[in-house]
Amino acid sequence: MGTIWNKLMTICLVIEIIGNHLRVPTICFAHNITAFFVFGDSLVEVGNNNYINTLAKPVFPNGIDFPKGTPSGRFTNSRTIADIIEEELGFKDYAPPFLAPNTNGDMILKGVNYASSGSGILQSSGLIFGGRICMDKQVDYFAKTRQDIISRIGAPAAQALLRNSLYFVMIGSNDIIFGECSLALDFNHYVDGVVSKFKSQLTTLYNLDARKIVVLSSLKGGFMPFEIDIHFCAQDCVSSLNKFAKLYSSKLKSLLEDLTKNLSGSTFVYADYYAVTEDLINNYRSYGFEKANHACCELIGRHGGLFPCLPVCRICPDRTKYVFWDPFHLTESANLILAKQLLDGGLEYVSPVNIRQLANS
Repeated sequence: MGTIWNKLMTICLVIEIIGNHLRVPTICFAHNITAFFVFGDSLVEVGNNNYINTLAKPVFPNGIDFPKGTPSGRFTNSRTIADIIEEELGFKDYAPPFLAPNTNGDMILKGVNYASSGSGILQSSGLIFGGRICMDKQVDYFAKTRQDIISRIGAPAAQALLRNSLYFVMIGSNDIIFGECSLALDFNHYVDGVVSKFKSQLTTLYNLDARKIVVLSSLKGGFMPFEIDIHFCAQDCVSSLNKFAKLYSSKLKSLLEDLTKNLSGSTFVYADYYAVTEDLINNYRSYGFEKANHACCELIGRHGGLFPCLPVCRICPDRTKYVFWDPFHLTESANLILAKQLLDGGLEYVSPVNIRQLANS
């Protein structure tokens, strides 16, 4: 198996070097991407928390519109933004959760999802939920996957596969939300600490052969039904949280520019999740939504923001008309719009290239 895979990956690399437009579909993967690895929190989790002791587990009606209509490990009615991007890049199956017992064998050669609800860049973020897989541990798990890939196909082919994979990193919102709740220190000092920690984690990913890395900034948290309801807002008014998220996003962009400049052969793409969610909320009617700040899965709260999505909740009959699925997470309809912006958007949303351009590089 190792010898055959080495030859196939070598053919892919030679084709890529000789002609940028020449492709062999039966051997090379679509868009030059060999595998798709996901790191993050509840916005992109697909079931890792089902295997740990935690309060952060998505139960029904989460997954109500997912195939089979059952919980899928996702905090949304159907697909996450990562799921949608995977499909757009030609992957037939979603990257499976690392902790699932059947995530092994040749399956890992197409990617793995390490995301965990409640997790953050800092180990302390999300402590209220109990168990969660922080970013440090997610990177450790990726190192184990890398070693398993090397064992299956050999070091040269593994390096080729990993360097032509896409790494989708969506984490940091919990660091902002929980940090804002407990801060007795200034925002700038706290954000510098988060970004410094993130730099170390992303550099470790690079040293483990990651080269095409997409990193999303924090969303504009003041838009969430939870934040609006706990602050008794009629509309977005949580200015301190929004300033906090914007400060983090700005420093993250600078970090990614520095990493691309200093880590040879790398491209760290900054995806401005703050900007795309702001545009979606501000212009929600033009996108076909009827509710911008109200949870579809709700129980109490003026905007349905004071209770998580559980079996006792009411579900809106038409999920396509709501931006928010629950107090914190978006519907699939919203994720579809945001995924399109990150895949094909301009520099106002994603830089130095968009995800499709990165995949074709």
